Amino acid sequence: MNFDFTEDQASLRDAVQRWVEKGFSFDRRHGLAKAGGATRAVYAELAELGLAGLAVPEAHGGMNFGPVEAMVVMEELGRGLVNAPYTEAALVAPALLSAAPEALQAEWLPRIADGSALLVPALQERRSRYRLDDVQATATQAGEGWTVSGAKSVVAAGDEADAFVVSARHAGGIGLFLVDKAAAQVRGYPTQDGARAAEVTFDNAAAALVAQDGLPALMHATDVGIAAVCAEAVGLMDRLLAITVEYMNQRKQFGVTIATFQALRHRVADVKMQVELGRSMSYYATLKLGEPQEQRRRALSQAKVQLGHSMRFVGQQCVQLHGGIGVTDEYVASHYFKRLTMLEMAYGDTMHHLGEVSARMQDTAGVFA
Repeated sequence: MNFDFTEDQASLRDAVQRWVEKGFSFDRRHGLAKAGGATRAVYAELAELGLAGLAVPEAHGGMNFGPVEAMVVMEELGRGLVNAPYTEAALVAPALLSAAPEALQAEWLPRIADGSALLVPALQERRSRYRLDDVQATATQAGEGWTVSGAKSVVAAGDEADAFVVSARHAGGIGLFLVDKAAAQVRGYPTQDGARAAEVTFDNAAAALVAQDGLPALMHATDVGIAAVCAEAVGLMDRLLAITVEYMNQRKQFGVTIATFQALRHRVADVKMQVELGRSMSYYATLKLGEPQEQRRRALSQAKVQLGHSMRFVGQQCVQLHGGIGVTDEYVASHYFKRLTMLEMAYGDTMHHLGEVSARMQDTAGVFA
């Protein structure tokens, strides 16, 4: 299997990397977090690079790139600790709209591609525990239209978005609906990693139908999100390891740099191994996005389990190797650790996906699968 990136993919990586180095320093990120975490302006800059249209079909003004290009972008955004709802707005939302009628796609996809609209998924509910089929929000057909009632939690950039793609249960099953922000009650708040999320409530809110049988599209879009956060985590871990090694080569104890201590060198080797395990499973997740649903869902859960273990190990070890400075708000390493902690819970935490993998092993225990 060829793991070399194409010339176009390498150019895409370089473009994102240059923007991060020039336009998104840690000081800027820290200032945004202290100011409440609003990131619409950052997302607009990514849109100016054309990245908002990465997964949007060319017919609607996008670049129609695939999962590998998305992985390349997410790695660099992770490495730069970029604070923007890119996964949700530029990757997951277009995947959900792929099931929508052509008229609805024509209305929203061009606006997503040029960055003039911020459309985010509102899928998580308090009691669902990451289960996509456990939906309490309801949708009712009203003449030729629909209304949606219910509540969604931890909606990324919910108070900055223009509209939501909402999962809701109706008489025929679980559907997907597009609801304008003006029809919802939104309570925003800052998150642990310096971004923003919101609790969103719908009370007979007017909605446009995306798909009456929305569960297949919901599962696929969630897998797109999992692959994206896995790639972002690889970039985060890569950079956090580099920051830690740089610190160890400067910090002295007993007159020598701590990078010379054999016990600490062994710990760094273990961290590096976990980064590479995470990288390989991120590639695996990305390459499995085109597989049939059953194989794809199992592969993405396997990847999320490994990335969950890697993120926790790398974050904890790197902070400990720094000592006290590693947990201070003024130092960059603590912010990488916070973001890794948030990603471990995004689109299902490690325990949830361990259960998903176990359920799909059936009687083979995975040995001959």
